[in-house]
Amino acid sequence: MGKRKKTSRVRHGLQGITLCISTALVLILLGMVVFSVLSARNLSSYVKENLTVTMMLGEDITDPEAGRLCKELGKRPYINHITYISKEQALKEQTAAMGTDPSEFLGMNPFVASIELQLKAQYANTDSLKWISAALKSDKRVTDITYPQDLMDSVNSNLNKINLVLLVLAVLLTCVSFSLINNTVRLGMYARRFTIHTMKLVGASWGFIRRPFLGNAVGTGLLAALLADGVLAGGVYALYTYEPGVMTVITWQVMAVTGGSVFLFGLLITLLCAWVAVNKFLRMKAGDLYKI
Repeated sequence: MGKRKKTSRVRHGLQGITLCISTALVLILLGMVVFSVLSARNLSSYVKENLTVTMMLGEDITDPEAGRLCKELGKRPYINHITYISKEQALKEQTAAMGTDPSEFLGMNPFVASIELQLKAQYANTDSLKWISAALKSDKRVTDITYPQDLMDSVNSNLNKINLVLLVLAVLLTCVSFSLINNTVRLGMYARRFTIHTMKLVGASWGFIRRPFLGNAVGTGLLAALLADGVLAGGVYALYTYEPGVMTVITWQVMAVTGGSVFLFGLLITLLCAWVAVNKFLRMKAGDLYKI
């Protein structure tokens, strides 16, 4: 009798470990999808905010006048960052790039002052740039507006495709994870179906019978989520060690939301699967327990 109880405890313990590990693996996949979606959104904003709109200024514009124009531009809601490039600075940059000074054989500085603008991410699209460009050109001190139209369209198009793929992947993985965890939980419940029926026979309420199974499910879900978060955190640390600059995209908010999502998924999915599985066996009659 003692050996049978010990064997039963070992079997249930192994089932619990199997459920915990399988749930953790599924949560790692879900966490990677959430992490990828949030990182892709940050990457999208980062790329858009680093696209440059260049304002070419008139030849007679002085540095003080350009400074006043920069202050005016800074008050506009779509401006994220402003860089003023004077004629002299433009000449130095081009001399360094070409290896020769154009002013030596031209007898003059052929470059004009310019202002480079980085827009806020929500304005870095074709529709917004049309009216922004028109608004900037309306200033008499501005002679021309240039920006990488093809690159901007390509970035927006590719980022939209990536976001759509990640969203579809997230939905599919959520469905698959629920199915896998549900099957694993049901196997554990199946092994204890006669215990559930015995408790019914002695008059235990359904709520009383459910309670230990749901408690175990919550514990398993939390432990699996902790393991999954540990693996994901290790992956982020390895990525940071390899490329520290990645933290401009992988922010603390991304990691916090990913970790919280994994805990929430782990808790809700295991709890829901346990509830469904226990209710299934509670509704069964004694004869049906031998037919499954």
